[in-house]
Amino acid sequence: MATPPAEPPMAPPPEVGRSLDQSVKLARYQLRNYLRSRRYFLMMAIVAAVGVIYSLVIGYFRPASFISDPLTFYGAGWGNGVSFLIVVAGVIFGGDAIAGEFQSKTGYFLMGIPIRRSTIYVGKFFAAFAASLTAVIFFLAILLANGLYYFSVSAFPWELGASFLLAIVYLLALLGTTFLFSSLFKTRPYATLVVAVLFLFGFTILQELVVVLVKIEPWFLISYAGSILANVFVYPFPAHLMTVRGFDGSSMTVYTATLPEGIAILLLYFVITSLLGLFLFEREEFT
Repeated sequence: MATPPAEPPMAPPPEVGRSLDQSVKLARYQLRNYLRSRRYFLMMAIVAAVGVIYSLVIGYFRPASFISDPLTFYGAGWGNGVSFLIVVAGVIFGGDAIAGEFQSKTGYFLMGIPIRRSTIYVGKFFAAFAASLTAVIFFLAILLANGLYYFSVSAFPWELGASFLLAIVYLLALLGTTFLFSSLFKTRPYATLVVAVLFLFGFTILQELVVVLVKIEPWFLISYAGSILANVFVYPFPAHLMTVRGFDGSSMTVYTATLPEGIAILLLYFVITSLLGLFLFEREEFT
C-alpha cells in the first residue's frame, strides 16, 4: 500500500509586532493621513496666525525692551506662545487618536491582522508627535525670522535652544496625557472636548486653587512644570519659593518649578500616562 505524500510543512505564524518596524510603518501611514487632512492645515493656519499677529504687534508698537533684548523677545513670543500651540496640537492630533478607533470601527478591522495593540498605540503616538513637532518648528522659524531682522547675529541665544528641547519634552508629556484621556472615551467629540477643556483651562484653574486655597506646591500638575519653557529666558531663574504681599497686607507663597523639577515632572507625566493609556487601550473590546 502506497504511503500518502507528505504534507508540506506549515508556514510559521507571522510575528505579532515584535519589532519596531510595524510601528514605524503605521506611524508613516498615519502621518501621511495627517499631512493631507484639514486638521493639519488648520493647525498650520493657527501657527501662522499667532506668528503673524505677534510680528505685526512688535513691528507696529516696537517696544524698546522687546527689540533691544533677545531674551525678552523670545521669552514673550516663544516661551508663552509655544505652550499654547503645543496644547492645540495635542488636542488636534491626539485628542481622538484612540477614541476614533472605536467610533469609526477601524480598530475592529485592525484586530483581524497580526499586529499588537501596543504597536498600533506606539505608531499613532509617533505620528501625532511628528505632526505636532512640525507645527512647533514652523512657529520657531517665524520667530527666528523676526529675530534675524531685529538682532542679526545675536538672534540665536542658547536659551532658545534649551527652551526648544524643553518644548519637545512638554509635547511628549502632553501627548501621553492626551492619549490617556483618548483611551478613556469611545467617541471623538467627548475625547476632544475633555482634553481641550482640561489643558486650556482646567489645569491652570486647578493650579491657582491649589496655591491659593490649599497653600501647597502644585508639583503634580503638568501646567506647573510647563512654566519652565518661559522661565528659562529669565535671568536669574525665578526662585522656587517667593512670598508676595497683597494690598490688604496678607502674604501668599508663590511656587515656581525649578528646571530639574520641571523636567522630572514632565518625564513622569509622559511615562505614566503613556503606559496607563496603553493599558486601557489593550483592555477595551472592539465590537
